[in-house]
Amino acid sequence: MESNDYRDRMHITMVKKRLADGSECRKCRDVTHFLETKGLLSRIDEVVWADERDPNSAGMQLAAKFAVEQAPFFVVRDETGEHVYTSVLQLVRARLGEVSSAEQARVVDPDEIGGI
Repeated sequence: MESNDYRDRMHITMVKKRLADGSECRKCRDVTHFLETKGLLSRIDEVVWADERDPNSAGMQLAAKFAVEQAPFFVVRDETGEHVYTSVLQLVRARLGEVSSAEQARVVDPDEIGGI
């Protein structure tokens, strides 16, 4: 049985995009819903916003630091350093468990450009 002490080993920050009108980007909503339905949202330790109205927002600073141009993205801090995942599927596969091919097909959105 897998240990639940993942919080002792890593810290996961999700960076979401807030649009100029104050709403959350569609892809961020979709990814949050995916994590909720898989019972994984509770494993996200922190959510910060890349706010189009504020270039100094925490999420914009992280996007600049890691040269990420799309949202959402994830920063995982563990004993080996900081690691960036620009795909929820990459994050889930690498850090949170397995993803089936059917789940992968549902989450992939070829029309999403989603730049920060």
